[in-house]
Amino acid sequence: MAEYLPEVINDLICPADANDKLMGECESIWKQIEECQSEVMLLEMETLLKSHDKLSMLMTRVKALAVEHNQWQKRSPEIISANPDVLSALGKEELQKVKNDLEMVLSTVQLKNKQLEEDLKREQQWLEEQEQVLDALNGIEEETKTEVEQLSKARQKIRAFHELQDKTLKLKIYKEELLNALGKFLEEHFPLPEEGGSAEKKNSSEEPTVELIKLQEVLEILINQLMNKPHEPYVTINDSFWPPYIELLLRYGIALRHPEDPNRIRLEAFHV
Repeated sequence: MAEYLPEVINDLICPADANDKLMGECESIWKQIEECQSEVMLLEMETLLKSHDKLSMLMTRVKALAVEHNQWQKRSPEIISANPDVLSALGKEELQKVKNDLEMVLSTVQLKNKQLEEDLKREQQWLEEQEQVLDALNGIEEETKTEVEQLSKARQKIRAFHELQDKTLKLKIYKEELLNALGKFLEEHFPLPEEGGSAEKKNSSEEPTVELIKLQEVLEILINQLMNKPHEPYVTINDSFWPPYIELLLRYGIALRHPEDPNRIRLEAFHV
């Protein structure tokens, strides 16, 4: 039991000695690094040589650096200390640093994710608002198109109505001109009888005298009947129609007699 006591004591004192030893090795390495930096600075402060001497010097340095590089590649890394307690302490310290760094990164990522979620909610809300605005604008556009189409159709109808009115007015004027010309022609060439324009009943002297109508009036009656009642264009002949005028119209095909009633005539449908 006593023989193992020094080893136990050495094991208890080991961590403190290991730290001191590790600090000593670190200081030694740091001194070597400072010496290398001093040599580099001294080399940079040397007087510049001639161009060919400088090139040869650079080539030499390249070769030296290549050799050193190869040596460093072949060299295996040195273990700082073989003491397991020292390695365990260093491992725990490094793990703690890594843990702290990871916790910091996690906190940063979580904060960033929270900000991204808030930004996403705002963007989604903005997108919904824009979609609502777009739907409203599409509805307004459709309504505007419908109104424009209706307005265009209404304008076309109004334009067509005005054109029809103009044509109707022109036709009325042309009709009046034709009727006036026809009236002058008929009045000149087809006057009423010279007995005062009337016909008396031979069988009954008590009945009043019937006033005869002009040939122009007969034609107007036939024309109006044909245009106003195309399904019933026939006109009944009465005593005011002078028989020679009726015979004239029938003879030249201007008027036609009813196939069943000889006292009814109609105007020939020249417009059909």
